[in-house]
Amino acid sequence: MKATISRDSLWLTIQSLSLSNQKWLAGKLQQNIREQEEASEEFISKEEVLAGIDAGLKELKLMREGKLNVCSAEDFLEELRDGD
Repeated sequence: MKATISRDSLWLTIQSLSLSNQKWLAGKLQQNIREQEEASEEFISKEEVLAGIDAGLKELKLMREGKLNVCSAEDFLEELRDGD
């Protein structure tokens, strides 16, 4: 069973806590935010972006020259469905 509470009710509950408990909660929230931000930070360097663009353009050139076999999106999805 999942309990729900409105933001307003949550805020009133937090305000009813003692100052020391509010400080403890604030510290826990800040720590949680820092950990989530660190986990979600994914840095891609300029060089990595440019290398990806370069590789894509080279692949496109090979496809246009007929040197790289490609299939349509429909064919690709069908292969995934069939498990081939």
